[in-house]
Amino acid sequence: MSKSQNKSVILFLIIYAIILILELIFESIESLKPFHYISKPLLVSSLILFFLKQHPEDDTKTKQFVLSALIFSLLGDILLMFAEMNSLFFIGGLLAFLLAHVMYILVFLQNRNITKKVLPFALLLLGFSIGIFYFLKDGLGDLFIPVIIYMFVILMMVNTAFLRQGNVPKNSYILVFLGALFFITSDSLLALNKFYHPLPLANVWIMTTYAFAQLFIVLGLKKQQ
Repeated sequence: MSKSQNKSVILFLIIYAIILILELIFESIESLKPFHYISKPLLVSSLILFFLKQHPEDDTKTKQFVLSALIFSLLGDILLMFAEMNSLFFIGGLLAFLLAHVMYILVFLQNRNITKKVLPFALLLLGFSIGIFYFLKDGLGDLFIPVIIYMFVILMMVNTAFLRQGNVPKNSYILVFLGALFFITSDSLLALNKFYHPLPLANVWIMTTYAFAQLFIVLGLKKQQ
């Protein structure tokens, strides 16, 4: 990576960190909450602009899938901001993020290592998901089936991120895999907070893990080149 590219990445990381900090402040202080409707969408919007700048002339399937994943994520962020007004916004947000995960799955499958054994890790993830679901099941109501479907898709996303090992540069693999783990952590915290019991500082943990998830995946895929 050239010096100019390094400077570009560092500048973006600073901007991204500032947006995240502002979002955490705006969401946590009631009088500043209206600004949250700007800062939250701005987080993934900045990632989209960064990604496009890093791939200005690239027209591969990977670029199209990643861009689609980020756009669906942005849509999901916007819809979930209004989830308290109407449950349809939550369902729409759930669907948008489900599609984002499908796009990431399609990206990760392009570099899967067919010789890598996934069963032990998949069983570990399944055990984690069953544990989370045990706490959620009584509070899901009409969302019981949609949440099961969503959990299955995000498990697939994490598993396909795991399967990239050995077929991509090590730093790319680690960043993407960490991003996938942060994603499932963020979604698990969100679900527990909404359907089981309010968590202390829930917004801070959910948003921080989500921001790191998206950032690490995008940076990891950049290092795949």
